[in-house]
Amino acid sequence: MTNTRDYIVRATAANSQIRAFAIQSKNLVEKARQVHHTSPVATAALGRLLSGAAMMGSMMKGENDILTLQMKGDGPIQGITVTADSHANVKGYVGNPNVIIGPNYAGKLDVGAAIGYGTLSVSKDLGLKEPYNSQIPLTTSEVAEDLTYYFAKSEQVPSAVGLGVLMSKENTVEQAGGFIIQLMPFAEESVIDILEKKVEEITSVTTLLEEGYTPEMLLEKLLGDFGLEILDTLPSQFSCNCSKDKVLKALISIGKKELREMITEGKSIEVHCHFCNTNYEISVEEMKQLL
Repeated sequence: MTNTRDYIVRATAANSQIRAFAIQSKNLVEKARQVHHTSPVATAALGRLLSGAAMMGSMMKGENDILTLQMKGDGPIQGITVTADSHANVKGYVGNPNVIIGPNYAGKLDVGAAIGYGTLSVSKDLGLKEPYNSQIPLTTSEVAEDLTYYFAKSEQVPSAVGLGVLMSKENTVEQAGGFIIQLMPFAEESVIDILEKKVEEITSVTTLLEEGYTPEMLLEKLLGDFGLEILDTLPSQFSCNCSKDKVLKALISIGKKELREMITEGKSIEVHCHFCNTNYEISVEEMKQLL
């Protein structure tokens, strides 16, 4: 595996009528695969949502803003949960990491069938009293189209989202990445028309990634005719901020009565972090100290 870092490019085009994001996410998707021992189709599903969430996280302004995306469907993967912060740190997991399902009609990993019909929930914790919550029905359950629909429906921002995860013969992650292109409210009709044609030309993000396209090249292909202006790049990674301290704090919050009952049982307890698959063992002694 090459050691190229994962990163997001933020850009603008057509005199700020378009804003754009593109990501190279091979390492973070591979890390997620290793952490959760996901099957190829589960890796593709989780990898697409992680890549999309990283870009959406980088759109948030606040230091401590947190975005949570949840795809819940009736498919055998039993849902996907992903969170991202404004620094493009992402983490996530699937309900059933071992899901095996036949390829779709195009011979590709059938992410849509693995997820099934259901809903996409988006929650943004922006440090206000209440988080912003939105829920929409899943359209294709292929992830990119569902995020496109979310932007149009819930944020009223016409967008084009493309996401891809390519698996190697050894079932490790060969390539992963994608883009989000958004039209600003003052975009001219002529710009919209040309952009629609450009987006339609990209039939498969995976193919472009396989050809060695970087995030910059993806945006150049889509927006080169519009005077693409790259604003900045930022690193993105799979990162979980769980710790034993946080687990102990969470235990304090359950109350003295419950803690006493656990201590009386005389057994250490194990707390599991779904996001990074880490187990924390809390001894009876530690529970007594918490009391």
